[in-house]
Amino acid sequence: MTPRWRKVALTVHVAASVGWLGAVAAFLALAVAGLAGEDAQTVRAGYVAMELIGWYVIVPLCAASLVTGVVSSLGTTWGLVRYYWVVVKLAITVLATLALLVHMQPVDHIADVAAGAAWSGGELHGLRVQLVIQSGAAVLALLVATGLSVYKPQGLTRRGQRARAGARAAAA
Repeated sequence: MTPRWRKVALTVHVAASVGWLGAVAAFLALAVAGLAGEDAQTVRAGYVAMELIGWYVIVPLCAASLVTGVVSSLGTTWGLVRYYWVVVKLAITVLATLALLVHMQPVDHIADVAAGAAWSGGELHGLRVQLVIQSGAAVLALLVATGLSVYKPQGLTRRGQRARAGARAAAA
């Protein structure tokens, strides 16, 4: 990639990743409010909003972060599997993406129940706790991925070591 396109790809990746983290933090706030809230109408609205945020904000930003991360890594000297921090970040992103897609099924269920006329606010306590725990874990995972991006701990993978050795041999 040319330097200009690398910057474009990196900008889109950072924007998607930061947006993903922010949206998950908002989701966590709604999950905590839904668990601790006492006003049934507020709790109901929160769970319906969680479904909307999940499908229309978090899932697209998650996919954009994954795709732009792969594109950025392939277009830079970091590579996709040259450095351990990139491999770990990719693994976190892929696992978080899969967990998100699985996690959206219970979100859909609780939003459907909350939207129903019979909701009193005390239903599905276990599922409500699960939403808080899972979204808290997602925030933590995304913060770890962010930290890896900032600190870029050293450590070449075997493939990265071979590529470096090949580049040195070609230069000599």
